[in-house]
Amino acid sequence: MGHSMGWSSILIPGSGEPNFDTWVANPFETSEQRREKEIHSLLDKLPPETIMLDPSKIGTLRPYKKREKPTKEEIEAEKEAAVESVKDIALKKKTKGRNKTSKRVMKRKVLIDKAKKPFLEKQMLEEGKVAGKKRNLGEETELPASLKRFVRKKAAV
Repeated sequence: MGHSMGWSSILIPGSGEPNFDTWVANPFETSEQRREKEIHSLLDKLPPETIMLDPSKIGTLRPYKKREKPTKEEIEAEKEAAVESVKDIALKKKTKGRNKTSKRVMKRKVLIDKAKKPFLEKQMLEEGKVAGKKRNLGEETELPASLKRFVRKKAAV
């Protein structure tokens, strides 16, 4: 410390402590820690008598909810609704040469195909799963001679 007579070194308790006080707000806290701190502070405000758990629910599992698959008619109706909504879209008037009938028809066809794509992908995925199950259940297929060398041999018992 500097003064009128020169300088002196003094000792201030706690000034060199590298760790911050944990009772003070954490200057390095993340958003998740901040959210947790808010929740804890709100729970601390509640009287313990108001926080209750149902003893019949403790240690039990929530029942599994089975999602019902939509029927083929519902899927088809959704697909048709998507196609109809795309057909109703008014296309912009383009400049000379870009507004030909064939180009408008192709643009509309592309929009319809984009609307159908998610439904077709889902259908292909389901068919692939079914085909995979059938393939696994079926008998072993005869491979061409060029691929036979890669087949695993069954262990002799």
